[in-house]
Amino acid sequence: MKLIQYIFVIMIFGIITSCKKTEIYKITEAKEYNEYLRLKNNITRDNLNLRLEFWNKKLKEDSTRIVALGPIAKVYTKLFQTTGEIEYLKKAEQTLKKSVEIAAIGKENYLLALARNYISQHMFIEAEKVAERALQIGVNKKQSEMVMFDIAMELGKYTNAKKYLESFANQEDYNFLIRLAKWNDYKGNLDATIRNMEKAKSIAEGSKKGELMLWSYTNLADYYGHAGRVKDSYDHYLKALEIDPANAYAKKGIAWIIYSYEYNPTEALRIINTITQEYQSPDYALFKVEIAEYQNNQEAKEKNLKNYFQTVTDTRYGDMYNSYNAMIRAEEFNDYDGALEIAIQEIKNRPTPQSYGLLAYILNLKGDHKKALGIVESHIIGKTYEPEVYYQIAQIYKTNQLIDKIAPIKKELLSSSYELGPLLTNKIQNL
Repeated sequence: MKLIQYIFVIMIFGIITSCKKTEIYKITEAKEYNEYLRLKNNITRDNLNLRLEFWNKKLKEDSTRIVALGPIAKVYTKLFQTTGEIEYLKKAEQTLKKSVEIAAIGKENYLLALARNYISQHMFIEAEKVAERALQIGVNKKQSEMVMFDIAMELGKYTNAKKYLESFANQEDYNFLIRLAKWNDYKGNLDATIRNMEKAKSIAEGSKKGELMLWSYTNLADYYGHAGRVKDSYDHYLKALEIDPANAYAKKGIAWIIYSYEYNPTEALRIINTITQEYQSPDYALFKVEIAEYQNNQEAKEKNLKNYFQTVTDTRYGDMYNSYNAMIRAEEFNDYDGALEIAIQEIKNRPTPQSYGLLAYILNLKGDHKKALGIVESHIIGKTYEPEVYYQIAQIYKTNQLIDKIAPIKKELLSSSYELGPLLTNKIQNL
């Protein structure tokens, strides 16, 4: 009888605990975002295609008509942002190359637009070359320096990035503030990052410019998430959707909250599935892979991994998904040599602490523990604050029997469990 009473008490306690957890973690409301899931990007896409048709007609009248090339490139870029389809990003690149080739005046503007296009394609070395050409022209120097800052951050040239940032410093300027936020994020000062991003948001709201407001809301939502302010993050993704109801990035952000904070993978997957009906990007297949693994659904995991690789074999993606490809090859297929080849190429493309972290982690998985540790000590420690990189470091410390160094990293990583997700959090707990 006592055993039955004990079991009953445990069951009741479990129910109460479960209810409390729901009260603590439930911050989203389906009725708040469902209306955006029902909306398609067809209207936006149709409008963009009409604009494209208009400017292409102008271009057919005169193939050297430079006035038409800029708007065409912008439409292609917007189509890429709306659909995720790589062909539009490549068409924007081709159009901008032609613009640079024939422009007699304003060449620096086309060079900077081409540099931004290359950044989107993870062609950072090429981006640096064309941005330097724009800087040498000497017109729009501030715009050139801002793009040079963006590229320097991607290439791990942090001394150069700081120099560029200081050259256009202005606490009242939106473009400076968003880059100052990025700089502080790199330095690990999240409070300053958020403070500067909030100032930028206020400027964007004052300007009433939809694109600036949208960019501010989604980026601030990300930073709030990193800080554990998940409700604020959710609210800002909703604000972004008020401006652009078809915005895939904001919907994905909400799906991550539901998956990683509310532990509701089924609802998160429903959202992702609605996004991928309209928006095609390899990232979303990987999100589905993670959800499938969390649900112990091996069949769905393998299906989505296959879909991912079928997509990224398209040569137009270039090196955009190198980090993901290397990690998957190493972790899922034990193809360490193939993964190392990609990781080495990624270091050539962007020699950042994150790239070196990827290389060290794969070497460690392969069994080259001492070599991995050497890379950690020479290229990573003190040079980044990214949680995923520190998880890789912790794993390398573990295999090198440096147990005393793991505890402080583990504690810090567990405080970032929302950002890292349930799967990685479980691995961290087992360090």
